[in-house]
Amino acid sequence: MNRLLGALGGNRAADAFRKTVSGDPSGAPEWSKQMAIGNDIGFFGPDSAVWQVHGCIATLVGGIRALLMQAAHPAALTGVAEHSAYDTDPLGRLERTTRWLTITSFGSTEAIEIEARRVREMHKRVAGHFEQKSGESVPYSASDPRYLLWVHCAFTDSFLRAHEELKYPLPQGSDQYVREWSRSAVPLGLSTAPLSRDELNEALSDFAKNEVASIAMTPPIVGFILKPPFSRGGRFFYRILANAAIATLDEPFLSVLGLRRRSKMWLRISRYLLDFLSYMLGHESPSQKIARQRINALQ
Repeated sequence: MNRLLGALGGNRAADAFRKTVSGDPSGAPEWSKQMAIGNDIGFFGPDSAVWQVHGCIATLVGGIRALLMQAAHPAALTGVAEHSAYDTDPLGRLERTTRWLTITSFGSTEAIEIEARRVREMHKRVAGHFEQKSGESVPYSASDPRYLLWVHCAFTDSFLRAHEELKYPLPQGSDQYVREWSRSAVPLGLSTAPLSRDELNEALSDFAKNEVASIAMTPPIVGFILKPPFSRGGRFFYRILANAAIATLDEPFLSVLGLRRRSKMWLRISRYLLDFLSYMLGHESPSQKIARQRINALQ
């Protein structure tokens, strides 16, 4: 624990961590102001399972797992390799993903539509060809409902599994979370997202059987996800969370990603680390606080 505290380094490290995830050392980047616009609670609200899961610090492990899961599908992996600056601006990609997740979780209906419009425009530029599991080269587009479904399932399963396996509470239940979060996909063009844990598992099983595969780009991108260009202290912290994320992965995803199973011990270590980090940063993000202020003003 002493080494951990030294690596984190108090408030200065907390500011650095907030900047890494959100793009701003206060944890309230310019886009967080969108949480204040609008005159409704949004898609979910403070009593929802989505707020319970996405407002929890376990999303740090869930986010790493989601990046790994996405990389198991050749189309998603090719899209990242060809249309993102993952190797030169990895934190920019993380910040943009955080932005969408945060606004969709805590923003008003108006804010969610503004953010979804931004993502839809970005998706229009992400297209090309990828190598299927059969070896055949076929076209892909980020706007294709099939690939939207894969990314949605990878995100949903990852945040839910991380939350549960780190043993954070979810009194509303996993089915409620899956059902609620399915609504997030609609503004992006997906109307067939799973509505229960069983439906989510069935969708993932279908992808695992027919589509997930390792291609030439898999090892370097997985390697980059697991070893991003952080500071020495940041790498120590990140390695713990990454090992916890891998500990929640199942076959065939482990094999496709070229990963060995990790001990559940990493989940226990991560829980101690995350609880400490939550205490240091505060149990609610600045974005959640802004959202609560908007909602309280409606009453």
